[in-house]
Parts: sequence; C-alpha cells; structure tokens
Amino acid sequence: MPHHTLSASDAQTTPVRLRAGDPAALAAEVERLRVDVERLGRAEKLQRALFAISDLASSGEDTATVMKGLHEIVGRLMYAENFYIVRYSPERDTMRFIYFADSLDPVQPDPDEEIPASEMGNSLTLALIRLGRPVLGPSTDVRVELGVTRDESLGPDSEDWLGVPMVDEGVVRGAVVVQSYDPQSRYSEDDRALLSYVAQHILTALARRDAKAELEHRVDERTRELREQVVERERSEKLQAALFRIAEQAGRSESIEVFYAEVHGIVSDLLDARNFFIALLTPDGQELDFPYSVDERDQARPRRRLAKGLTEFVLATGAPLLADRDGIHNLVAEGKVQSFGTPSVCWLGVPLQIEGRVAGVIAVQSYTPDYLYTKRDQELLSFVSFHIAQALERRQAHESLREAYAELEQRVAARTSELAEANRELLDQISVRERMEHKLKHEAMHDTLTGLPNRSHLLGRMGMALSRYRHDPGQLFAVLFLDLDRFKVVNDSVGHLVGDELLKEAARRIGRCVRDPDMVARLGGDEFAIVLDFIHTAEDAVAVAERVIDALAEPMRIAGKELYTSASIGIALVDGRYRSPEELLRDADVAMYRAKATGRQRYALFDEHLHEAALKLLELEGDLRRALQRQEFVPHYQPILTLADGHLVGFEALMRWHHPVRGLCAPGEFMGTAEETGALEQMDWQIYDRVCSDIARLASGRAYTTLNVSPRHLRAPDFDQRLLELMGRHGVKPVNLRLEVTEGALLEQPEVVQACLARLREAGVLTLLDDFGTGYSSLSYLHRFPLHGLKIDRSFVAELRSGESGGSTAIVRAIRLLADSLGLEVIAEGIEAEEQRYQLRLLGLSLGQGYLFSKPASADDILERYGLAST
Repeated sequence: MPHHTLSASDAQTTPVRLRAGDPAALAAEVERLRVDVERLGRAEKLQRALFAISDLASSGEDTATVMKGLHEIVGRLMYAENFYIVRYSPERDTMRFIYFADSLDPVQPDPDEEIPASEMGNSLTLALIRLGRPVLGPSTDVRVELGVTRDESLGPDSEDWLGVPMVDEGVVRGAVVVQSYDPQSRYSEDDRALLSYVAQHILTALARRDAKAELEHRVDERTRELREQVVERERSEKLQAALFRIAEQAGRSESIEVFYAEVHGIVSDLLDARNFFIALLTPDGQELDFPYSVDERDQARPRRRLAKGLTEFVLATGAPLLADRDGIHNLVAEGKVQSFGTPSVCWLGVPLQIEGRVAGVIAVQSYTPDYLYTKRDQELLSFVSFHIAQALERRQAHESLREAYAELEQRVAARTSELAEANRELLDQISVRERMEHKLKHEAMHDTLTGLPNRSHLLGRMGMALSRYRHDPGQLFAVLFLDLDRFKVVNDSVGHLVGDELLKEAARRIGRCVRDPDMVARLGGDEFAIVLDFIHTAEDAVAVAERVIDALAEPMRIAGKELYTSASIGIALVDGRYRSPEELLRDADVAMYRAKATGRQRYALFDEHLHEAALKLLELEGDLRRALQRQEFVPHYQPILTLADGHLVGFEALMRWHHPVRGLCAPGEFMGTAEETGALEQMDWQIYDRVCSDIARLASGRAYTTLNVSPRHLRAPDFDQRLLELMGRHGVKPVNLRLEVTEGALLEQPEVVQACLARLREAGVLTLLDDFGTGYSSLSYLHRFPLHGLKIDRSFVAELRSGESGGSTAIVRAIRLLADSLGLEVIAEGIEAEEQRYQLRLLGLSLGQGYLFSKPASADDILERYGLAST
C-alpha cells in the first residue's frame, strides 16, 4: 500500500460553535444539517430500492410483472417514464430488449427476440455496451460521443439520455437506459452514479431469476420425457391386451361370423373402424365375397366379379395400401383402379394370407377428414389380418387349424415374453432415471465437497423458519455466519487438496457442535452458516458460537501435517424487521466482519450500531465512486530538504480527497474502503496524472517529486510502460520523478517487481525504499533490487534523544552506515522538532522531511511558499 502522511489536523474535525446572535453561522449550520438529512434520506431510499429489487427477483411473479416492478423501483429513484433493460450475450453478440417502456417510440421490441448486433450498427445502446461505461447527455451529444449516426428507425431523439452498462466480472452483460423527452426533466451525475449502482443489482437479480428459470425448464423437460414414456408404455399395454383378445376369440368363437364381429370390436378399440369390411376370393378365384361388412354409407356389399377396385389392387399387389383422396384420384388417373361405392377420404386395406397365397383383404375407410389413418394403423391392421387368416385356415382343415393354433400359442407366448421383458426394462429405466433425478436434486441443493447443504438450501430453510416466526413470534431462531481465519495461507502454503481436506474436517467439527434440528451449510470458499431453530435467547446462539470456536481451535492432522485454523462468527437473531432470509444472512455477514476486524477467533452479535455502520460504508462506497467520476482526488506535496541549510531538493506527493461535504479528507478516512472495493488503483492513476501535470512547475531547480506505488501496480505487467507513457504525455523528464515502494511490495512476486523496477531504472526513473526499518529490513533485497535510496521511518526519528547512544539513535546510525556502504541515498521522515533535526545531522544524515519544515499542501501553496510561482 502506498505510504501517506497523516497530520493531527487531518484526523480531527473542528466542532461548529455558534455564537448567540450570529444569524449567518446559525443559517450555515441549519443548511449543513439539511444536506446531511437529505443525504441520509437518499441512502435510505437507495437501500429500500435494493431490498425491493432483491425481493422482486426472489418472488414467484412472472417475468413481465418483475420487469414492470423494476421499472417502478427505478422510477422512485429518478425520472424514469422512458425506461428499458437490454440483455447482451457477448458469446453470440446479440441483444434482447427484455423490457421496454417509451412514451414516444411506438415500436415495442419482442422481449424474447435476439437481435444480432450487426443489425444495430447505429444503436446508442449497442455503442454503450461496446464502451462499457455510463454515458449521460442529450441523445445528439451522446451519439457524437459514441461515434454513431442518426437512424430514425431506432426511435426519436431525447432531451436527455442516460445509459449504464450491467457488468459481471468485467464482462458487459447488458444495459439499463432512461431517457427524457421533456426539457424540464434532466439527469445529473448523481443519477448516473445511482443508476450504475442499481444496474448491478438488477443484473444480479436477473441472473438469479435466469438460474431459477433454467432449473424449472430442466424439471419440465424431464417431466415431459417421463410422460411420453408413460404414454408409450400404456400404448404397448393396450396393444398387448388386444393381441390377447384376438388370440382368445380365434379359438373360442362359436362361429366364423361371431369371430369376425369380435375382431371388428377389437380393431375398433385400437383405431377408427366405423367402416370395416372383410373380402375373400371365392374358391375359383373369379369373384369377391364380403362375409363381414359394416359401413355408414354402403349398407350392403354383395358378391361381385373381380374388377379394378381398391380391394382388387391389394389382392394383385399382395401389399397393404394406405391412400388418401388425392392418392385414390392418382390411382384412378393412372388407370390402375376404378372407384366403387361412396368415395373415401382415407382408405386402408391389407391382404389376408391363407396357406401362403393372398386370399382376401381386410379394410377400413373414413368418409370425413377428422380421422386419417397412419403407418402405425397399417402395421396394426396387417397383424390383425394375419390372425383372421389363421382362423379361416382352421375352419378349412381341423388338423391345419390345430397346428396353426399351437404355432399361434407359441408366437403369442414369445411375443408376450418380449413385451413383458420390454416392460421390465422400461420399469428398470424409470427407476434408474428416478434415482438420477433424486441425485441431481440432491447435488443442486448440497455442496459437492463437504456434502453440506448449499446457499440455496440454506435460504429455503431460513425462509421456512422466518414464516414460522411470523405466525408465532415465540419461535425464535438465529443465523451464524462463519469465516475460517487465515484459510488462504493454508491453501497457498500446502495446496488446494490439503485445503479441501481442512474444509471437510472443519465441516465435521461444526456439525458436532449443533443439535439435530439445526442446519449447517457451506456458502462457498471458507464460509459456513448455521441455522439454530427453536432457541430462547441470544445466549443460546452465543453458546453454540463458543463451542464452534473451541472446536476449530484444536489442531487438525491432515496429510501428515498439523494445521491450525480458527473462525470469526457473526450472529443475527431474528426479529420483526426482517422480511427475507437474505436480510438475516446479510446482517450475520456484517457481524462476522466486525468479529474479524476486532481480532478474529471470536464472535459478534449484530445490532443497530452495525446496521448504521453498514449504511455508512455503503454511503462511503457510493461517494468514492462519484469522487472518481468527478476527479475529486488531488495530490498534496511535502517538501524534502537538506538538513543543513533547508535547501529544497524534492517533494513527496500524498493523496487527499476534496469531499464536497466533509471537505479535505486524509487517506486514513477512506483508503481501506477504496482498497476493498477495488477503486484504489483508479484513484492512484488519477493522482499520478495530476502529479505529472504539476511537475512542470515543481521541478524548478531540478527538484524531483516522488510517487507512492502499491504492490498491485508493481505486479501489473504493463505498469512501467503505462507510467512512462503518462510521463511522455506530460513532458516529464525521468530525473524529475521518483517512486516510493514499501518493503512488503518487494516480497510479493519479487522476480516480477525486480524486472519492473529494472526497466524503470533503465529509463531513468529512480526508486526509494519507504518506511525502512519497520519490516524485514533484509540486506538481501537492498542488494538485489535496483534501489537508489531509502527513507527512515518516522517511528525511529520520533524517538531520537540528545546524548543517547542506544535505542533509535543506534538504529538510525546503523541504517546510515548500511546505506553508505551500498551507495544509497538516505532521507529521514517525520521530523517535527529542531532537536530531531540536530540529532540527525550529528548522525550524518543530510536529507529529511516533516512538519518542522512544512505540512503537505497543494501545488499552488507550495509554489507560493518557496517562491516558485513565477518560474
């Protein structure tokens, strides 16, 4: 982390004192209080909106209702009469307008239509997604800024247009846009920052709904497959039953006429057989006889001589015929058949094979288009015709009939066995798939590593407990949020496999600390949660937390190594203000961070103070993001002088924040939050840019300026190139710029850091080692890294005493001798008294900085103080 100098005045705020009868001071105080109240109101309003988005995404409402709800939520934060949400797929390079509300644009995009980006070349929305950052202004100005041309098919121009991208892990996944056609309704920078923050929560909410919809789709798809299997199974069973009935009637019917009628009934159960007949060749093969016929149009079918009808066509070809009206007309047109009786809409006939020759035909037909026969019907009727033929053969010759009956029994038995085997296999497959489905459901709700319930399962359990509490406030429960301390050290030192075993052992130990109805879940990484049902007071939850801390404090023997870990635990007790499980889990998480911040291996109960702190942190995060956009971070400079005569040799650039309300803020007030939110790197580069622009004025008399550089910058592969390009844009000479790095920065990826500093040294940019003496103070890296000098930490300077030979005096003397032997320049920091300056000179030091000479000040103040303003 870069070094920043704090003064006593930086860390204190002078209280406002009002004199009686001072109206101006009173009015100023009232205005300050009003601004504070408005800011708190906006923060509370934003929090309610974020909670509302989370609740809406978790609800069971349909997508249209959820989209409209999101529109209403944004409308409560800003003017949003014209509002739309776009989802973008970078994999397919397509856009979907999942919600669109516009008072002037009559075109309503289909929310399910994926529009290729190639078709939206002049779209402001696509240009915004490509740019990847918020854009604000009249649509004409925004079009110029984004480099697109006017396309009237994409909607009318707006007086003010505000769009923000929705980003997930650095990838743009969509955008949220509001626009105004009213010149009186404009958007501000606050609206842009607010919509950017809300857009990320909207993306999270949409992603959560997408995951839920995907799961439901998979369940529906699986249900449909099983239903189709059941239908197929029922069809097979129905066919099997029909075969049994045909076989039964063939041997049991009193007469052939009864057998025909029974067959007609069986066929009617399997397909539409309202019009059904059986035709047989006479023994001389010259005529057709119709021993059985049922028809809606042709009541009687007398015997007739062979002609060119459809029945004769089947007899001649010996193959089934399935023909609709057009097919029959084609056969007639080709001269292959002649039409007899009432024309059919669909006709199906199959040959009857008796003693190896075609001796007849069985046919069905439909006179209306409400039923058309299929190939399945053809196969079924062909099978039925076979059994009819067998019955006729038995009637012709008793012996042949008996043999045919034996063969029929054998075939029926084989077919029955095949169907039974197929049925058993189908049941086995259903059983296997049911087990797989149960396994998939279990895996979807449990952690694969520890077997514990996962976050989704935990939230469901917490939801049920919250419902019980709402019906009966006496059924208290609590949520414990656990984070293993220093788990990353274990992973980095002994590897992820050992780390996984440590997580398993930790899960077992946590599980032994709770009762049977309680739930232990793994949320991911080294985070766990416990739901304690049916407790009486907060002391019950505290007792469990203490047991868990004691259990995890015991050493673990894993892979031949004795490992240690501990846990920081946050506790949230249910009360009437909670409306969702996520709120309870969030507050337990906040309490856990409080426990970790106060020393780790302990617990903390969530209370209103933590809630207020979380709100303040949220407000500070928003202020930091807005400060970056407004470039409110500025450098202040502290001179580096010769101790002998106070000659100016350089400056150290230190970050300050010009907050619009709190005024000038020192790094200690915001640096920790900036590093956690990932904003610190952008802040540094803003400071670097301002410093490079100031160096042209500060460099009079060959004075140099030092920049504090964090380890993250030094590990970046392009840091040196980027810094040199920045210097080139501002015309900064390498002799006028130096870097300050801490000992810790040199120890993280030392090869990468050494190469970076070496390239900068070759370019003429020198490096100083900051805060020397407070870390390892190793000679190896002083010799190994290309350092130009070092700065003695202020803690040693503050302890210098006249006449003292040991203590800090000995340390400073040793550092100076060490630096002299290595040819390094030495600068003393934190000189606040003349006595310290005197002692440093006695110890042979020639350079220093501190409040004795000057506090950090703006570039203009420094230039005026040292008479450099005119140069």
